[in-house]
Order: sequence, then structure tokens, then C-alpha cells
Amino acid sequence: MKTKKNPHIGSDFDDFLREQGVFEQVERASATKLIAVELQVHMQGERISKLEMARRLKTSRSQLDRLLDPANESVTLATLERAAAVLGKRLRVTLEELPA
Repeated sequence: MKTKKNPHIGSDFDDFLREQGVFEQVERASATKLIAVELQVHMQGERISKLEMARRLKTSRSQLDRLLDPANESVTLATLERAAAVLGKRLRVTLEELPA
């Protein structure tokens, strides 16, 4: 009995996501989650509460919760830059070559 060869062997996960048509969506969601987690880690490291962070950003606690929500993909770059600055950080966004 001959088994069917797996077409994904030898390809990477990015290729698989592209084949499924979800690469951009997954990449955007993972970037959003990563930034939200990084902001929370830096807040904890600096011992800045959510209430204090919201005060420094001149916003509400509920707005800050939306900013820190890893599922929220509608956060603007300007808001992320402000949050990074409050933590003494700089947000960097880069352009990379697309794989061939």
C-alpha cells in the first residue's frame, strides 16, 4: 500500500500560511500581540500600573485596555509611539524584502 506524500515537507510555516491564504492576517495579528505583550512587560518592569500608564497617556483605563489587548488590531502607530515614549522607549517599524 502506497502512502500519499505530504506536500508540506520541506516547506516552512510561512509557505504553509501563504498556501492557506492567511499569511498576512497571521503576521499582523502576531505583531499586534507581540507589541501588546512587550508594553505590558515594560510596564511591569518599571512598576507602572495600568491606571498610571493611562494617566501618563492622558487617556482612560478602558482605552489603555484596548491598546494592551493582543486581539485588537485597530491600534494606530501614533498610539503605539506615544505608549513607547511614556515607557522611555522608541517604536521601530521596518520594511523588509518579501521572500521570492
